[in-house]
Amino acid sequence: MSTLAANGIRIRYDVHGAGPPLVMLHGATSIGREDFGPQIALFSKAFQLYVPDARGHGGTKWDVAGGFRYDWLVDDLAAFVDGIGLQTFHLLGFSMGAMTALQYAVRFGFRLRTLVVIGISPAREPRASVARRLMDPLRADRDDPAWGAVLARRHDEGQGVGAWRTLLPAIAADVAIQPLLSPADLHSIDAPAMVVCGDRDPFVPVGQAWELQRQLPDGRLFVVPDSGHEVTVRRPGLFNEGLAGFYRLTQAAAEARAAKADAAGTASGTGTTTEEGS
Repeated sequence: MSTLAANGIRIRYDVHGAGPPLVMLHGATSIGREDFGPQIALFSKAFQLYVPDARGHGGTKWDVAGGFRYDWLVDDLAAFVDGIGLQTFHLLGFSMGAMTALQYAVRFGFRLRTLVVIGISPAREPRASVARRLMDPLRADRDDPAWGAVLARRHDEGQGVGAWRTLLPAIAADVAIQPLLSPADLHSIDAPAMVVCGDRDPFVPVGQAWELQRQLPDGRLFVVPDSGHEVTVRRPGLFNEGLAGFYRLTQAAAEARAAKADAAGTASGTGTTTEEGS
């Protein structure tokens, strides 16, 4: 476990393995080591994985009474990768992390070797309606106390006891108003990309995932059968197989993009600095 001061907060993150850098962004209300447990075990054999906690989640302290916005998460990611010294990297995001990844790719796509987004759509609905219904602390208390216990385990130590009760509605409120990416925005993302969704995902109908993939210049679609939203943990074997295949097929393109970005950074004299501690 490490922490890094970036964008005015202190980001907690884990590092696993060695190899090309792969940043993994978890979903709303979760933490990376739970969303990506089955992936960390496998892909740390081929990549160096960076798995940060989003602000207000896990060990990245943030009082959501001060607000919660997706564009802040993008700024956090930009500062994080600069802080750990990544010029280029692979980026993978799930749900909230996938929206962060998409928005980062629009702004800084030249730094991405590849992009994988799971369980996300640039459309507002049904994401906003599902989030409003599910991210209700009173509903959790009444209908799903076991989930409340999971949220407490994930967040109480780093955020304060019961902080998740404020986090849930803050996330739902942001989903309802966050600016939507346009087709032109999406078409600007030229990194090799894969869009993943479960065939029963309540947040992202398959048609929306297909539409997102269609608007990415080098996009692919992977629909995971017999799965809802959390494909990384519900169908880990199938998902891991598809992800490994994507990385094999795009390896040459990813290496070429990294070399081009590194050469451009060297020519311009730009670089990154590391500010890290435990």
